[in-house]
Amino acid sequence: MYSRIPRRHKHRVHPKGMPRRHRFEARLRWTGAQHGPTDSYERYDRGLRVEFDGKPPMELSAAPPFRGDGSVHNPEDLLVAALSACHALSYLALCARRGVRVVGYEDAAVGELGHGAPGETLRFHEAVLRPRVTIDATSDLALAERLHERAHQECFIAASVNFPVRCEAVVERG
Repeated sequence: MYSRIPRRHKHRVHPKGMPRRHRFEARLRWTGAQHGPTDSYERYDRGLRVEFDGKPPMELSAAPPFRGDGSVHNPEDLLVAALSACHALSYLALCARRGVRVVGYEDAAVGELGHGAPGETLRFHEAVLRPRVTIDATSDLALAERLHERAHQECFIAASVNFPVRCEAVVERG
């Protein structure tokens, strides 16, 4: 298990030829307006549509505890998914570079949102990644396990949040 309490601005050597900054853009529109104005907290529609150039749009809502539509994704889902995906992609890249042949990867990530002290705003307190990785019989099991720690250090999404992200990885041969 690895735990990361984010440190601000800890940089690695930047790969040659790669831009130092990358820009990501999204356009958001409140689609709930078609169902009426925000005349009541209980009644207004929380529907949103997010668009990205060259990619399918996403329909979003608030999470069900906040009167949202549970049949579509919410920002909390996307944050947990971003942490999980960043770790997976970092890990798979490291394995490819180090000769570890991954044949299966699944994660059951969870994030915990709640109040801290009375009067504090809601915030994420922790996320836990639980990747289950299968490697082929020729791969180094110990190296495959160690690369999770390195992937955890390299995940720039985890480095960008202000709450701990733990990784409880399991690696097995297939």
